[in-house]
Amino acid sequence: MDYNVPGGIDLHLHSTASDGTFTPSEIIRQAQKQNLSAIAITDHDTVEGSKEALSLGIPPSVKFLTGVEISASPPAAINCFGSFHILGYALELDDTELIKTLAILQKARKNRNPGIIRRLNNLGFSFSLSDVKAEVGPGQLGRPHIAQVMVKKGFVDSIDEAFNKYLAQGKPAYQKKYRIDCQRAIDVINGAGGLPVLAHPYLLGLNRDIDLEKLIIILKDMGLKGLEVYYPGHPPEKTAYYTELAKKHDLLMTGGTDFHGSLTPGLQMGTGRGEFFVPYSLYEKIVSNPRFKRAATRSQ
Repeated sequence: MDYNVPGGIDLHLHSTASDGTFTPSEIIRQAQKQNLSAIAITDHDTVEGSKEALSLGIPPSVKFLTGVEISASPPAAINCFGSFHILGYALELDDTELIKTLAILQKARKNRNPGIIRRLNNLGFSFSLSDVKAEVGPGQLGRPHIAQVMVKKGFVDSIDEAFNKYLAQGKPAYQKKYRIDCQRAIDVINGAGGLPVLAHPYLLGLNRDIDLEKLIIILKDMGLKGLEVYYPGHPPEKTAYYTELAKKHDLLMTGGTDFHGSLTPGLQMGTGRGEFFVPYSLYEKIVSNPRFKRAATRSQ
């Protein structure tokens, strides 16, 4: 393997600071092992994974961007039936408004879990929140961990089955949680010197391409700066369309696997399910952008 030639990148990774099963140090080691040239830890509604990674020291062979994935509500004019998340990159981790906003979102996540457990108990599944906490340890508890316990106890055969039958939106154990307005999410990321990016557009559940373009126009007016073009769940024709859309609306392109460790069986960092690849040139374009260059350099 030629280490002088940049490998791929993965700018969508989850650690044990949220609902991943790899610690930040394990993510860094795995990135080195796979010759990834740049990574970002984008935990759900927390930057603790990025903080821990920086405290450990980032090896020179791997470029690093601080990151977060914020749960937000879509604009009122757009009917999104899927996961609406705003990624943030190259953030100033000590930004006051960022810290305040993420604390509110983490509290909402924590308050959601007892309701999910109650719904599952009412469906006949006998386990408690303490059982889930014992499985997770000190990390941020969420639906994937509940699904993991359901598999361990033999209630379902897989995490996917737990979501598809019980935990996903519209299913009997689904519990809504508070999400901040997308304008606030974008403002918070911009205010922290970061790059706000619309995550996995294919998962938004929009019926028509024209609806996605309408959404992007609205979000760009709010301050959106990028689009997650490369994602393992994007069909090839959609990746091509998102590339065209990003260029048309002058948005930076990003990409990553949405790796959660053992919670996403068969999905590997950097390569997804085997053929996935995000070019290093996307990272170069991000850090060469004058607005983000200082923050990105500091995050390396």
